[in-house]
Amino acid sequence: MKLNTPRWWYSRDRRHAPVTRMLLKPASWLWADVTARRIARATPVDPGAAVVSIGNLTVGGSGKTPIARETLRLLRAQGIEAAALSRGYGGKLEGPVRVDPAVHRAADVGDEPLMLAQGSPAWIARDRAEGARAAAADGVAVLALDDAHQNPSLRKAISLIVVDGETRGDEWPFGDGSVFPSGPMREPLKAGLARADGVVVLLPTDMAEVDPELIEVFDSLPVFIARLAPEGPPPPGPQVGFAGIAKPWKVERSLIAAGCDLKDFVPFPDHAELSDRDFAFLNDRASVYGAGLVTTEKDWVRLSPERRARVSPWPVVARFEDEAAFAAFLLDRLKPQS
Repeated sequence: MKLNTPRWWYSRDRRHAPVTRMLLKPASWLWADVTARRIARATPVDPGAAVVSIGNLTVGGSGKTPIARETLRLLRAQGIEAAALSRGYGGKLEGPVRVDPAVHRAADVGDEPLMLAQGSPAWIARDRAEGARAAAADGVAVLALDDAHQNPSLRKAISLIVVDGETRGDEWPFGDGSVFPSGPMREPLKAGLARADGVVVLLPTDMAEVDPELIEVFDSLPVFIARLAPEGPPPPGPQVGFAGIAKPWKVERSLIAAGCDLKDFVPFPDHAELSDRDFAFLNDRASVYGAGLVTTEKDWVRLSPERRARVSPWPVVARFEDEAAFAAFLLDRLKPQS
């Protein structure tokens, strides 16, 4: 059974859920130790294509997929044969397989690869090295490796960390710094940043400036600011929203900021498949308010064609404040080393 992300994970105030945090600490120490040992013992392989790792330090909700999609767009605009490579979480196919949006469903390849395949070639493989070699053999020159900062199987030309820039109120992207399950971190902050070549801070649609205190965390690492931008306005009229992402409350906040007449919002766990009962509940809520249903593009691609007809997707994309600087960073790091 999937569970909703605890919101207290992203609070710097340790007074939130103190007993739960304390009880989960031993499991956190074990998780951090296993991760560190796995990374230290690995021998990364060269798959025959340059690898741009787009990962994060937390268990979800930073915005990796929009950044991966934008990175691919920028690379392909430079004439580079670039493709996405993902584990295909939530899909049943083990791969390696190239994602075909006309053939595959989210249940086959996962929701995020299916989204990425709308604009760029995308591959999925449980074994990242095997998938990378298959993509390289197909002519791919650069792979945008989704969600693999803690996966040491491939030699990486660039390791990017994507960080949620939401710091208003008591929110902080790393919470109190605790490792899963006592907090949101996949590994200690210092350890994760030590393997990074750069950081992308992704700001919400309604946040004007990045918090200077957050920038200071990254010390001398290059930091690039990106923003989530809707591809269009929310659907008109009253709406009931829902989302199955790591931080569903961000979708609710963004819809309201974009002017949506949001009557209700229903959160689901990340990558959740809606049951008949779930969808009936959403329809009932919409009927109460005489409203439509709206969700994220990621959630929409998981729906059946019949359900998609009932729900409006609200796509958002990532755009860099200094697109030229980020593209130059990529190209410089991808140049062949003499």
